[in-house]
Amino acid sequence: MTNTILAINPGSTSTKIAVYENEKNTFKHTIKHDANLIQSFPNIISQFDFRKKAILDALNEANISLASLSAVVGRGGMLKPIEGGTYAVNEAMIDYIKKATRGEHASNLGCVIAHSIASMYHLPSFIVDPVAVDEMDDIARYTGMPEIKRDSLFHALNQKAVALKAAKDLNKAYTDLNLIVAHLGGGISVGVHQKGRVIDVNNALDGDGPMSPERSGSVPLGPLYKMVFSGKYTLEEIKRKNYGNGGLVAYLGTNDGYEIEQRIKNGDAEAEFIFSVMCYQIAKEIGSCATVLKGQVDAIILTGGLAYDQLAIKLIKARTSFISKILVYPGEDEMEALALGALRVLRQEEKVKNYE
Repeated sequence: MTNTILAINPGSTSTKIAVYENEKNTFKHTIKHDANLIQSFPNIISQFDFRKKAILDALNEANISLASLSAVVGRGGMLKPIEGGTYAVNEAMIDYIKKATRGEHASNLGCVIAHSIASMYHLPSFIVDPVAVDEMDDIARYTGMPEIKRDSLFHALNQKAVALKAAKDLNKAYTDLNLIVAHLGGGISVGVHQKGRVIDVNNALDGDGPMSPERSGSVPLGPLYKMVFSGKYTLEEIKRKNYGNGGLVAYLGTNDGYEIEQRIKNGDAEAEFIFSVMCYQIAKEIGSCATVLKGQVDAIILTGGLAYDQLAIKLIKARTSFISKILVYPGEDEMEALALGALRVLRQEEKVKNYE
């Protein structure tokens, strides 16, 4: 039986759409939006009609019949903390997203648009492993300050997708494995997957874990709070040092992996050193994750855009290969991950979950 699935992934100034017939991608398109036009909307949810029309126009231009679809799946947004899996879009989910309780993000539109298009043809609509996935053990949430607890915000969609691929390649069930998954992109998250649950993971958004191409990662608190109260920086400037202008950008002026690779090949000693610092921190994070699993690690998985970089893989492997075998799945295919999540439910290989 062929299941035809439309996947929708809203980004800050673009909307990606794709159509899958079972596992096969038959159509993929990125709709680019004018940044000034997007910024003219008062909030994310007010972009709904504009983005939905753009999607329908693109599908019509490609002669794709909505009547042929089996389901529509959207990127999950900033929902309340939930366990991983594929969720049916319902009114409770849409109401929560419209209130933007946990913040404004383009991905918030994913479930709303998916549900609206699916409803036109009485089809099911889903989301898969949103950034709000939270399966952390309580012991992992605590810090040395009672006022501050660690949150689970990470690259759940790609981490779960590659963990399932690894399980298939290892000929085992995901729920039978202990894995450490390192998503290496503009942000870096390293998750501890124990028997199908991500029981610990660094908050890739809020200054936790290793530095990345554009994020600072963890820094010593003493110098940070002195900087904050020095009067030299605004709150927004401090935020940008953590997110956007941190990591490789802060040292090398770029987050472009190819550019940094070329600088290293051309003998740029500073670029080589700073890049090795990032890889050192990633390896150190992987090592700390191994202690969570008490050394019982079936595999370490390296994924994301930086996993294409052979120097990065070499440096990380050199410090972590003693822990377990290392599997590399370069890049991330969010559209495929969304479609496959919906497909597993349609095939009844996985039970759909209800958002409450």
